[in-house]
Amino acid sequence: MAPRANWKGFLKVGELVCPVALYTAASTSERIGFHMLNRATHHRLRRQYVDSQTGKPVERDEQVKGYEIGNDEYLMLEPEEVASAVPESDKTLSISDFIACRDIDSVYFDKPYYLAPSDERAMEAYVLIREGMRAKNVAALAHTVLFRRARSVLIRTHGDGLIATTLNFDYEVRAAREAFDEVPDITIKGEMLDLARHIIDTKMGKFDPSEYDDRYEAALAELVKAKLEGRTIEVKTERPAGKVVDLMEALRESAGMSKKKASGSTAKKSASARAKARKETAASRRKAS
Repeated sequence: MAPRANWKGFLKVGELVCPVALYTAASTSERIGFHMLNRATHHRLRRQYVDSQTGKPVERDEQVKGYEIGNDEYLMLEPEEVASAVPESDKTLSISDFIACRDIDSVYFDKPYYLAPSDERAMEAYVLIREGMRAKNVAALAHTVLFRRARSVLIRTHGDGLIATTLNFDYEVRAAREAFDEVPDITIKGEMLDLARHIIDTKMGKFDPSEYDDRYEAALAELVKAKLEGRTIEVKTERPAGKVVDLMEALRESAGMSKKKASGSTAKKSASARAKARKETAASRRKAS
């Protein structure tokens, strides 16, 4: 079944217009989800908005948005007033600039989408834009209204297609100095730097997402499966904190370690085991119901 488009519109470069669609590139929908229950009745709990002063529930029709302007003082905004601030959309991804790929700061990346042609008539224009960007090794900055918000989008070539990543606004990205201000100016040289370089050289590799498993998700799947089967759940004890070691000695020990990389077969077995656990969990759940 073909994926459902999140958004359809037009990619515009000057006078060149190409019908396109956005598809979710990364999703958390496959993660195991839980509901909150009443321990005594096993009934599912529902969230309810309650007046902070009276403690009484407030019906949906009586709920409005408020902007805090002082201590427990709010500016009330009616739904139609909030709606008036939503920008109008012309369904156009309008490219304003092409920039060198090396100039892109990934800290501004928000959410990725696959950008594909939405019909047969768009194919030639789509491929032309893709190949032009690939030949010049550039990305495109575009602007549009997505999901009721004005957004800036970075478009890059991605295999046979294009990938569009929504960007955080400048005010949303914190200054790096807030995190790094207290990092001291230390000069590292001699054996210590040589050992660090050696360790990095021995561990050089390529990024392969299939080699990395979501261990927490796999553990949750196994937990649900064990609970459905009536097995005893072992509660893990907290690990003791690691001891502080001498930096130079730690570097020397690390440099003597053999390169540890999971083989392709190990990664496939791990992925297969995880898929099997999911299927068994689902089967057990159906059987229990």
